[in-house]
Amino acid sequence: MASTLCCRASFLVSSNATRRRFQLLASFPSLSSSSSYLKMGCVQPLPFVRLLRSKFSTRAPDKTVPVVKMEASSNTVPSIVVYVTVPNRDAGRKLADSIVKEKLAACVNIVPGVVSVYEWEGKVNRDPEELLIIKTRQSLLPALTEHVKANHEYDVPEVIALPIGGGSAEFLEWLKNSTRE
Repeated sequence: MASTLCCRASFLVSSNATRRRFQLLASFPSLSSSSSYLKMGCVQPLPFVRLLRSKFSTRAPDKTVPVVKMEASSNTVPSIVVYVTVPNRDAGRKLADSIVKEKLAACVNIVPGVVSVYEWEGKVNRDPEELLIIKTRQSLLPALTEHVKANHEYDVPEVIALPIGGGSAEFLEWLKNSTRE
């Protein structure tokens, strides 16, 4: 299909001691109807297709997938999630503690086991890292960025912000009340 970007991978699935061949659709198919899967040779729609359809289709959202929207409230502020990688657990804990203590964020999750592949000074590197997922106010991004730069051991620390487009009003209110203005 010309309108479909498609990559297919074949794999074997064992079921009732019988091996059958299936195709795995590993891309964003045309989201117009489930019949397009049959045209592409897929046995059944993949579980994530409903979510993709709800996010990218012009049709009304599928009733089985809950759509979460930002709840309007004077008790919340525009909020963001910020990703920062650190080289190890100790560096992550130290930075996370200082960010929360300074009220630059309401919460920092430390995710171990991240492997980063990147080019630095003309060489491709692969290093184990930990990921900090920081929840804060959008207005605090400049101060948070400066804090990370001043307290991080990397020459160029990763600071990437993503907007929070929806969520629990209670959580977003807590985020507002747990951070400085």
